[in-house]
Amino acid sequence: MTASLKTVSVSPPAPGVSPAYGRLMSWIARRDFRNPSIDLNDRTVLVTGGTGSFGQAFVRHVIAEFKPRRLIIFSRDELKQFEMAQVFPQERYPFMRFFIGDVRSRDRLEMAMRDVDYVVHAAAMKQVPIAEYNPLECVHTNILGAENVVHAALSRGVKKVLALSTDKAANPVNLYGATKLASDKIFVAANHLAGSDGTRFSVVRYGNVIGSRGSVVPMFEKMIAEGAADLPITDDRMTRFWITLPQGVNLVLSSMSMMRGGEIYVPKIPSLKMTELAEMMAPGMPQRIIGIRPGEKLHEVMIPEDVARQTLEMNDRYVILPSWGTLRAEYAAAGAREVADGFCYASDRNVDALDARGLQSLLTDAFP
Repeated sequence: MTASLKTVSVSPPAPGVSPAYGRLMSWIARRDFRNPSIDLNDRTVLVTGGTGSFGQAFVRHVIAEFKPRRLIIFSRDELKQFEMAQVFPQERYPFMRFFIGDVRSRDRLEMAMRDVDYVVHAAAMKQVPIAEYNPLECVHTNILGAENVVHAALSRGVKKVLALSTDKAANPVNLYGATKLASDKIFVAANHLAGSDGTRFSVVRYGNVIGSRGSVVPMFEKMIAEGAADLPITDDRMTRFWITLPQGVNLVLSSMSMMRGGEIYVPKIPSLKMTELAEMMAPGMPQRIIGIRPGEKLHEVMIPEDVARQTLEMNDRYVILPSWGTLRAEYAAAGAREVADGFCYASDRNVDALDARGLQSLLTDAFP
């Protein structure tokens, strides 16, 4: 169960560089979330929303490190599946399967999960403004879709299901966050339905993924390339958590190996102000304050203070435990520690705060 850190030699910071920068460089070099490892050789894995940024990164990683029996991409977009199939052709990757379907359809999920060992649930409506304007669509996909994944996995005897969540599910102020909070609760509670030896369900929660489709980094890049006069900033105080796609994939795989059922895993990742992100990407370019959008937070919270009593700290992540069972003793035996009373994991109070030079290293990791 131990999520140990990879030992890496890190050079001391150069003269004039802040100690915080040195700590950040150490963080980037060491915290890759690869341990403990899971064996996917000769296993069948299904990824809902598999044509998205995470799904494609997940497929590349699995292909590079394992020889699965089958790797199933479940999504509703036929064009994206067609394009992905060109990248991973059947002749070269005979274990790849592309399954058109929507998580709103329980029957289709049950058909797709036949003989599946592991499920990674990444399908969701994720755009905050779109969810605010189309609330029922967001509820049907994120909440009822989660219920359908649970029932299909139980029906087909899947071994483990790991659902991807978001920082916006903690103390949600927008509909997207509220639906993901409900989804998290559904997956945690699903362990009761499974019994002692049935399917195990857990959740991974993390912040913004650098370079993912629809994120601010590609948007800024496009604006800069097109000669924009300035970059839009919603609020000059705003901070965000950041993680790279490779780290996100590693976090999912190691958490799937570690999970006993009912945990919510939260990685230790850096945060920074959005103004610093803009300055780093376009030094000297003016920034235009446009105001916070509907449903948007000033700072992100991944573990609220009220959840601290259920939270344990490991070397590279936090674990929010369910309220039942012996998991606390199991994790404590593996080296997990209690967090301080009143602990809150928020982007404006994060000890791993990025500066511009640290962000440059993180972007290099995201876009090698």
